[in-house]
Amino acid sequence: MIRPSDERGHASHGWLDTRFSFSFADYYDPRHMGFRSLRVINDDRIAGGAGFPLHPHRDMEIVTYMLDGALAHRDSMGHVETIGEGEVQRMTAGSGIQHSEFNPLPDRATRLLQIWMLPRQKGLTPSYEQRLFRDEDKRGKLLAIASGDGRGGSMKIEQDAAIYASRLDSGEAASLALEPGRHAWVQVARGSVMLNGQELKEGDGAAISGETSLRFEGAAASEFLVFDLA
Repeated sequence: MIRPSDERGHASHGWLDTRFSFSFADYYDPRHMGFRSLRVINDDRIAGGAGFPLHPHRDMEIVTYMLDGALAHRDSMGHVETIGEGEVQRMTAGSGIQHSEFNPLPDRATRLLQIWMLPRQKGLTPSYEQRLFRDEDKRGKLLAIASGDGRGGSMKIEQDAAIYASRLDSGEAASLALEPGRHAWVQVARGSVMLNGQELKEGDGAAISGETSLRFEGAAASEFLVFDLA
């Protein structure tokens, strides 16, 4: 199933322009409530100097994938961090956290993918991790950036899932094998990519079930995420 970019939910608050792959906040579509353990993919653009005030989360795995700009983060665990381009933040909200996020760049918008996944169980101890994944490490392959088993040195999430990131130039190819019974979601952040012969453009998503191999070929310079899901 293809989830075209222009069919996603949309909200514009002046300081925030966001697209919702799945139902979120005031956007509700019973056909798109998530996919397997994947609950949220929000494509956020935050104006310079603006952001989200202190707010709570619990019982959710939260992954922030930075595309452009920077994001200043402060949380109730004591972390005060700035996340830059190419960095990924991972939080286990577990039994409860509070945090705030804002764009510290006064004259430049920040763009990120905000990802929520259901955890393997409720009430986990909250935790935080942040890491830079270089463009050259994602180039021409699928790089594990988060997983339930820490594969390939990825950040550990509390779910039977893995998140891969890739950057492909036009004509470059990469593949991912799926174990029987596994599912996948693909989200294109930039450019366009061919997935098993079908083109996905910027903002498009795709839900995959019943496949054992995913082949990606850059239709243009592209950046995308792949979620391997139970």
